[in-house]
Amino acid sequence: MPIVTIQITREGTTPGTTSVTAEEKARLINGVSHLLLDVLNKPLDATFVVIEEVETENWGWGGLPVDEYRRQRGSKPG
Repeated sequence: MPIVTIQITREGTTPGTTSVTAEEKARLINGVSHLLLDVLNKPLDATFVVIEEVETENWGWGGLPVDEYRRQRGSKPG
């Protein structure tokens, strides 16, 4: 029984959103489940997918909190 954990940032994928939508999460779950079926022959009903959303203040990049790193690089969120 595979358990897959997907970590994504809580930023949203379109302007004005602050998280991934329920539809996007459903597509991730479906896609990962089918990938395990296709590659490892794991049945869909035996595959568990967990999506964890990480707030931007809870991760860093290049030795800095991600928002500061992006400010210094002039990068947009996402």
